[in-house]
Amino acid sequence: MGSHESRSAEVPALSASNLKTDGLSKMKHNLLYAATLLSALGCGLIAGVFFSFSSFVMKSLVKLPPTQGIAAMQSINVVVINRWFMSVFFGTAIICLVLAILSVFRWQTPGAGYRLIGSLLYLLGTILVTIVCNVPLNDSLAAVDPTSANAAQAWAHYDTTWTAWNHLRTIAALAAAAAFTAACCRAA
Repeated sequence: MGSHESRSAEVPALSASNLKTDGLSKMKHNLLYAATLLSALGCGLIAGVFFSFSSFVMKSLVKLPPTQGIAAMQSINVVVINRWFMSVFFGTAIICLVLAILSVFRWQTPGAGYRLIGSLLYLLGTILVTIVCNVPLNDSLAAVDPTSANAAQAWAHYDTTWTAWNHLRTIAALAAAAAFTAACCRAA
């Protein structure tokens, strides 16, 4: 056997099929990485919004007379329903749902566990808590007349309860961002 024959046996044959499979595999990896990175950014952004409410917005509103605090929060609850916030809030949820499904079916990929944990944290701890806890409180506050006799009591209950749930969704979104960041590090 000559030296030419031994070298050709060591080098895998390049074929259109191998190149296509490698290219498709790389593209899937890049899309998965991009979706994971987008989820990390979306979760981090939402965590920041919620953190601002927990750390200073609600504290500022409570220092106002109840009529003003209620009116301000009623306005915030209307204005927050806009395309920018909703795109990030629910767009991140959609990506998380896709990543959760992919993580289960592609468990062997690096970072799959972190992607699944991040997805569940965001979907359950942020989206579900918002829908089940914060939104009903917002709806009940929307029905309160800020000048009514029971407004101060309703406002105190709203502040305590809403802020507690907001703390939870802040922590969940931040933990989800950390899990997605860890998944990106594992996949890099």
